[in-house]
Amino acid sequence: MAGRKKSANSLTPLELEIMQVLWETGPANVQTVQTALKAGPPLAYTTVQTMLNVLHRKGKVKRKLVGRAFVYAPTVTREKAASHAVRELVEKLFGGNVDGLLMNLVETRQLDSQKIAELAERLKLDDRQAPATQDPAPRSAKQAGNA
Repeated sequence: MAGRKKSANSLTPLELEIMQVLWETGPANVQTVQTALKAGPPLAYTTVQTMLNVLHRKGKVKRKLVGRAFVYAPTVTREKAASHAVRELVEKLFGGNVDGLLMNLVETRQLDSQKIAELAERLKLDDRQAPATQDPAPRSAKQAGNA
């Protein structure tokens, strides 16, 4: 795995922690983010500042100079970040096979039959609410004759 470069879209654990602060608090300066970080030992102001600058270079946050300090705001939603992280997880650990992820969740008892039934109901509801964007697939001659 050495030599593999993380995608610019990927968030490191610390970047994710900082993003979570911004998603919860809204726009904030370095000191506010530093104070809000809860996990682990306290981080130096300059460390938080550096990480916010990295997130800015990655396009994950925008910043605006207010007085003498930058105020940072997320440009990526929590949902979009989660979607990317799950896609990346499925690709890296399961070779892009979502079934592998689902079977792992079942085998490790993180997904049970009740939850699967709830998800199936939700999918049915989503299918009924989704607007039809394409014409249905053309039926074969055999299907047309049986209709």
